[in-house]
Amino acid sequence: MKKLTLFIVSDSVGETADLVAKAASSQFLHGLESVSMKRFSHIEEESQLDEIAYLAKEQNAIIVYTLVKSAMRKKLKNECTIHGLQCIDLLGPVVDRIGSELNQEPIEEPGLVRKLDEDYFRKIEAIEFAVKYDDGRDPRGILQADIVLIGVSRTSKTPLSQYLAHKRLKVANVPLVPEVDPPNELFQIDPNKCFGLNISPEKLNSIRKERLLALGLKDDANYARIERILEEIVHFENVVEKIGCQVINVTNRAVEETANVILSELANRDRA
Repeated sequence: MKKLTLFIVSDSVGETADLVAKAASSQFLHGLESVSMKRFSHIEEESQLDEIAYLAKEQNAIIVYTLVKSAMRKKLKNECTIHGLQCIDLLGPVVDRIGSELNQEPIEEPGLVRKLDEDYFRKIEAIEFAVKYDDGRDPRGILQADIVLIGVSRTSKTPLSQYLAHKRLKVANVPLVPEVDPPNELFQIDPNKCFGLNISPEKLNSIRKERLLALGLKDDANYARIERILEEIVHFENVVEKIGCQVINVTNRAVEETANVILSELANRDRA
């Protein structure tokens, strides 16, 4: 069985070229067994390309490369021509075509795809965290969270948690009701990462009545009565005072506006 050697050359990790080479090899009988792949990652100096070309010549290898810098691509192609080597540029033609169509010059910064992937997975992790620790389901999440939101029912804790999760922040939220003691974890965290969400009794009364009607229930239930709401707000105020956290009035604020208040506060603290 004939053997073939591929040199995978990249100025980043080299996963893209490696996957393409494996996908191509798998199309042939015993392809993955007969094709040997050697990966050369984080190639940033032209002198390294000289060495790779020399090794490829010795081993009669085909060079498959993904180099974002045009100067490096040109250098490797010239070396392959000098040594009579076969080479395949997986990235260059696509980058050149896109640049031509967009009338833009490429950034030529290695590893951007990996950075984007890592950013994406951080966002997914934060979203999953917000779902898992929504509505006080598991107080253990309070200690792991970047941000903890507390407030009475219907103060937009859940949508705010999800919005902030899309900003890659792990958010836990906890509802406060007079009949249930707040979890001990609330008093163990840094108060700076906790935000209380307050709302006017009249606005909350209106929101809760609409919620009851949407559920097909009467709007005069205890849940929506102003006396009950006032009791809950007093309890909320006692808890946030004990924690010592910042309170945001969400009465006339959209979720995005409340999120911006929190993000601005966090940014200010980072600069301080």
